[in-house]
Amino acid sequence: MFKKILVANRGEIALRIQRACREMGVKAVMVYSEADRDAKYVKLADEAVCIGPASSTHSYLNMPAIISAAEVTDAEAIHPGYGFLSENANFAERVENSGFVFIGPTAASIRLMGDKVSAKQAMVKAGVPTVPGSEGALDDDPATIKRTAKAVGYPVIIKASGGGGGRGMRVVHTEAALLHAVQTTKAEAGTAFGNPEVYLEKYLQNPRHVEVQILADTYKNVVYLGERDCSMQRRHQKVIEEAPAPGIPRRLIEKIGERCVAACKKIGYRGAGTFEFLFEDGEFYFIEMNTRLQVEHTVTELVTGIDIVRAQIEVAAGQKLAFTQKQITVKGHAFECRINAEDPFKFTPSPGRITGWHTAGGPGVRVDSHAYHNYTVPSNYDSMIGKLIVHGDTRDQALARMRSALSEMVVEGIKTNIPLHRELTADAKFMAGGTNIHYLETWLEQHPR
Repeated sequence: MFKKILVANRGEIALRIQRACREMGVKAVMVYSEADRDAKYVKLADEAVCIGPASSTHSYLNMPAIISAAEVTDAEAIHPGYGFLSENANFAERVENSGFVFIGPTAASIRLMGDKVSAKQAMVKAGVPTVPGSEGALDDDPATIKRTAKAVGYPVIIKASGGGGGRGMRVVHTEAALLHAVQTTKAEAGTAFGNPEVYLEKYLQNPRHVEVQILADTYKNVVYLGERDCSMQRRHQKVIEEAPAPGIPRRLIEKIGERCVAACKKIGYRGAGTFEFLFEDGEFYFIEMNTRLQVEHTVTELVTGIDIVRAQIEVAAGQKLAFTQKQITVKGHAFECRINAEDPFKFTPSPGRITGWHTAGGPGVRVDSHAYHNYTVPSNYDSMIGKLIVHGDTRDQALARMRSALSEMVVEGIKTNIPLHRELTADAKFMAGGTNIHYLETWLEQHPR
């Protein structure tokens, strides 16, 4: 096992990794920007290194600064968390070439799955079901583009090969709008991702977003840890997640889970990863693979009892997975509400000093947050300041615990989206389970503020 790991991230995930290291008897080096000097995990750190000013470009995205911090502290490995450099193949390569272990998949796997076209092609070869669409990137021939769209059937969606996080996508309902949409998306993709390639897929009307968590070691042992439903989204950004996905037969989950395992073995994957699917009319359609830890890994941890961050570290250290597929059982139900420093209905960021902070408690309640009383939320980064997670024996019990926990949680001095969560968790259709990815945006339109 490593003696010292550098955590190349910030916020709640930096604290989460720090806690896993402490439990394992591993020292954690925390890097921070000048804006995060007073963060909880910096105060608790075994060692902490400032890597630059508030701008993420000059700190958390600064590869030389992060690797230098690992060198001066004699760290052996680097954990990228999620976001920032976690899915940057060049960073993974530079970490390994500098003599450190990258706690994640190989650079080759990140590149393969990071390009949506190559990822889809790899999944087709591995037998994972994909959304009907173009076989690869669209070429520049207008007639070919029109034929492809017609064969798939409208509406279609144009996606950037290098896109992600809900960016680089455009829905097209008619042939008249097709070519302009393709050219516009290509231009945007080239600017935003440095890759102008786009591809075309059938636009599913009312799908759910269901994802499968996997873990793989370097000895070709791969397992799936059940599934999560992340359909409660706004602008492709997840708001509430749960595990397991309500109303989907276990035989379908087992079938898709086994295919994900087979795909990982085929591409030689290692570490934690997530296969994201659209689920509609009893069918799964692969959309992308996230080659990193997910924000919502917590709900899977609660229903399986498996510490995913610990498993990541153990695999990176060359250890075998501590469990087999037969030993994994899903017990009960879990929800996660992302707590953001923002107006609950206008969604404008609300940075500033937290003058009151009271977290929820009780049976089955977990709060992952780096915030505290008098902590100042910086304006430079993502607005998420924590996650409220609950577990219950049944979905109804878990939902009741979430409503209770939300009623207890107090954050003063800034605005948060807690009021939105309180309303959503009391919404009849959400309580029934199985809402699609468009439900929240429709709900917001019907409940103007």
